[in-house]
Amino acid sequence: MSTDRGAVAIIQGDNLAVAQTLPSASFTLVYLDPPFNTGRAQERQVVTARRTSGEDVPAGEIRHGFHGHEYERVRGMLRTYDDRFDDYGEFLMPRLEEAWRLLADDGTLYLHLDYREAHYAKVMLDAVFGRDSFLNELIWAYDYGAKSRSRWPTKHDTILVYVKTPGAHVFNADDIDREPYMAPGLVTAEKAARGKLPTDVWWHTIVPTTGREKTGYPTQKPEGVLRRIVQASSRPGDRVLDLFAGSGTTGAVASALGRDAVLVDDNPEAIRIMQQRMPHAEVSTAAT
Repeated sequence: MSTDRGAVAIIQGDNLAVAQTLPSASFTLVYLDPPFNTGRAQERQVVTARRTSGEDVPAGEIRHGFHGHEYERVRGMLRTYDDRFDDYGEFLMPRLEEAWRLLADDGTLYLHLDYREAHYAKVMLDAVFGRDSFLNELIWAYDYGAKSRSRWPTKHDTILVYVKTPGAHVFNADDIDREPYMAPGLVTAEKAARGKLPTDVWWHTIVPTTGREKTGYPTQKPEGVLRRIVQASSRPGDRVLDLFAGSGTTGAVASALGRDAVLVDDNPEAIRIMQQRMPHAEVSTAAT
């Protein structure tokens, strides 16, 4: 495997507007980690993003999705269960459509969410990609912070994985970091020494508060989680896209693994942190 560092392009701007300028089928891997719709501060973030992108859809307008699905029908169905869906759904749906367009035929999308939105997002992804393109629901489990004593403590995120072309996607099973067997005595010594391929449940700590990775960015994801994604679903020399780049973990990992990365964020603090973290990156501002 190549150890050459991949190029990194950091673009400051509205991620939907930037995505619309990128060429179709130009990325093998798209990772999206949008703001979680908690109904508090981040909901205001979502509304702001919609307003600046100009993506509000007039009442009654039907937006046709891929594979013959009408998004208006999907939206109506989801609103039946939760009328708060509109803000987040209208924000996320056009970005999922762009992700589909930007993926190469052998490409894969990873959509990182929490329990509040994962079920809604899966219905949207089925409409955009088609149900046959669903590959996995990954559970990233961790254990930190306060724990409720009135319900089961919530300590996981959900990562939905969809492919552009079912059966033609990149998946490098031999390149993925392996895990210890929970019962090594039940397998051969050779297998125990090698470890096992991870399942769809990933136990991985958050970014340590005093670790090498720590940037101080509030939504930073650990390199170990992104490394597994990049190793599995791209090859050296491939292009990786992150439209919600934040602290730049996707780019840092992709570049170290010999992939080229395009990172988009409109937060000046995120841009500053990414520049500091990846001095070799080229930084630009999207035209407005």
